[in-house]
Amino acid sequence: MSSNINILDTTLRDGSYAINFAFSSNDTSLICKKLEDVGVNYIEIGHGLGLNASARGYGEAIQTDEEYLIAASSVLSKANYGMFCIPGIARLEDIDLAAKYNMKFIRIGTNVTEVENSKEYIERAKRHGMFVCSNFMKSYVLEPEDFAKKVKISENYGSDMVYLVDSSGGMFPSKIEEYYHAIRQISGVSLGFHGHNNLNMAVINSVHALKLGFEYIDTSLQGLGRSSGNAQTEILVATLDKMGYRTGVDLLKILDVSFRYIYPLVQNKGFNPLDVIAGYADFHTSYMSVIHKYSAKYSVNPAKLIIELTKHDKVNAKDSLVESIAKNMKKEEELYIGRYGFNKYFGHEQDDK
Repeated sequence: MSSNINILDTTLRDGSYAINFAFSSNDTSLICKKLEDVGVNYIEIGHGLGLNASARGYGEAIQTDEEYLIAASSVLSKANYGMFCIPGIARLEDIDLAAKYNMKFIRIGTNVTEVENSKEYIERAKRHGMFVCSNFMKSYVLEPEDFAKKVKISENYGSDMVYLVDSSGGMFPSKIEEYYHAIRQISGVSLGFHGHNNLNMAVINSVHALKLGFEYIDTSLQGLGRSSGNAQTEILVATLDKMGYRTGVDLLKILDVSFRYIYPLVQNKGFNPLDVIAGYADFHTSYMSVIHKYSAKYSVNPAKLIIELTKHDKVNAKDSLVESIAKNMKKEEELYIGRYGFNKYFGHEQDDK
């Protein structure tokens, strides 16, 4: 079965969240080359929050943006590599730096409600001849018809493609289908899907997106990534191969790469309950520290705090709002039990008896 499938492996970018942004230049060169050799054509590198994130205080990666750019550009001859770029964190001159090292694609990420902030960044990247992807973070906060209007705006700015982003890992195939059909009513732009795995739906959603007509799918080896991670590259390849799709990626070889180089980095072998709640409530886990702060301060269940917060705001988690909700919540008497979950935020130890 033939299909226009482009797997974009984001192990070295989204996966960096899971290891405190600790991929080195050597790691980047090695894994980039291994991915290229097994047939992956699109590889994303760098800090999890993209260009200039370390300098802006979003967690310090152990290499600079320029060092990551050098590491990838020095070893790749066929595959395209790119980086993430969030307007307001990244600067326009960061795009110029990336162009200096012949970076082929850039992913300009904004909250779906703030697409207008991307205009200058898209235009700067296009002037350098980059393939521009607009990633609409927290896509689910807009209904499909309103989302489609944002797609058209991004297309008019010059984007080559737009990503539907399930930032919280809570989407279902039927919802992806609604977005797809709404977009196709007004735009023929190329589409991509970025799925997180909080409800264990990332691979299923990715397959459904491809069947609908999405052309680019994000994955990471072992699913390494923020929160519950992403669609696993090797599992998606195996699934698509079994379905008869030609991905161009050698299944046995990518399984070997994944096991040798990424499996040792996987720390969480089960589900963190709060990650599941994030998917359930459409909550972006980058704000989890705010939840921890006020659930502990007011002795409230962090899961219920997340659920209550997202009834008010699914885009941001401002301290003032979270504190107000926590303050008004009834104090919990029954606490969840688990070695890695709720107990440590309440000061209770695991009862092993």
